[in-house]
Amino acid sequence: MNGSTSSPRSSRPSRPRRPHPPKRNPGPERPPQEDPARRAALDTLRAVTKRDAYANLVLPGLLRERRITGRDAALATELTYGTARARGLLDAVLAACSDRPLAEIDDAVLDALRLGAYQLLRTRVPAHAAVASTVDLVRADRGSGAAGFANAVLRRVTGQDEAGWIDEVAPDEESDPIGYLAMSTAHPRWVAQAFAEALGSRGEPLRAALAADDTRPIVHLIARPGEISADELAAITGGDLAPYSPYGVHLADGGDPADLDVVRERLAAVQDEGSQLCALALTRAPLEGTDERWLDLCAGPGGKAALLGALAALSDATLDAVEKTPHRAELIRKATIGLPVDVRVADGRDPGLDGGYDRVLVDAPCTGLGALRRRPEARWRRQPSDVAALAKLQRELLTSALDLVRPGGLVAYVVCSPHLAETVGVVAEVARKTGAERLDTREFFPGVPNLGDGPQVQLWPHEHGTDAMFCAILRRPA
Repeated sequence: MNGSTSSPRSSRPSRPRRPHPPKRNPGPERPPQEDPARRAALDTLRAVTKRDAYANLVLPGLLRERRITGRDAALATELTYGTARARGLLDAVLAACSDRPLAEIDDAVLDALRLGAYQLLRTRVPAHAAVASTVDLVRADRGSGAAGFANAVLRRVTGQDEAGWIDEVAPDEESDPIGYLAMSTAHPRWVAQAFAEALGSRGEPLRAALAADDTRPIVHLIARPGEISADELAAITGGDLAPYSPYGVHLADGGDPADLDVVRERLAAVQDEGSQLCALALTRAPLEGTDERWLDLCAGPGGKAALLGALAALSDATLDAVEKTPHRAELIRKATIGLPVDVRVADGRDPGLDGGYDRVLVDAPCTGLGALRRRPEARWRRQPSDVAALAKLQRELLTSALDLVRPGGLVAYVVCSPHLAETVGVVAEVARKTGAERLDTREFFPGVPNLGDGPQVQLWPHEHGTDAMFCAILRRPA
């Protein structure tokens, strides 16, 4: 044989080629059925976007209504709160992966893309499952065309992990450390800036605070004083005793605490340990003279009023609880059934009450920046422009409280925010104008470490495991 010999294949006569049908683009695969956990998560995110609803109020109702329990409920909870919390970071990544501006994407599709991107970047859900399940949701809600678009965007998201995307979409860490930390921990820049100013740091303390604020917190319960002890509550629920509050219990397991018998029977309630400590601080501060009339000037929805009311009952005192909104006043009445609490519907700035109170709590309306981990969508709703109006209201409420307390009486000013304009700024100005004495509030948080230089107390999630509550106790001049 030599090189001129033809192969059998080359010697065959050629045949006319038959036309083949064009290859069909299979498109995104369609899972056999919809995932109830992801559907509940998406429906909650849609309610947050469309109605300005709160995820922590919508999701539990959906889970009960649809009888989603166990692992599915846990997945729905993680995906809902995680997606809502990380929205800013997710939007930056999706903007880099989309061929159209996010503002031009249908809201329902965009919420689904956020849900899918969260699974890809911040969970262990396999990429194919995250993409396929999200595409299926989009197809069910908006049809095949939108599903194809979602598939293309999410496949681009799979090109990098979270760290890689942060390097691409975040500001330079060296030249803009606050901007970098804000993006990497899913916070608006102005919130990260407020944290930095309150901490006095742009370095590791800020990183730790923002990272703690970017994680889902565990549930804190409070045992009603005089009804059940924290030890009993921990035994009943399987929780752990809180490190600082004598009435607190931490629940490591998920689930809806409203389903607990002790909560339904009002022996216990959901309340962050930091909130417990701030209310307790008011009762721990020494007081000369009478100690019979207490006042909660901004009492809705009733958590601190219930604690103060229970302690008042043990001390032969009474509590007046003021709330401007009738429906929130009704929540206080329900929370304080059987306690020596009188609920008044009035504006705390001018409640029309006779003065002479011995102890007054001002748990003032605020930005809520200290509880962003518990209200995941709130960080993307609040704006820097909200602060000035709230600070004005806070000053007015604190001034009203100092008018209502008797000479020598005590006022606790509390906000769930570390923003300096809402905390030390308010207290300093009101104290200057009224002559109120600022007590060293740290003394009334026994056993709590790292409380700073005083005289006020600022709690932090990364330091104390609580919300970022602020508390300052003042005494009206005699």
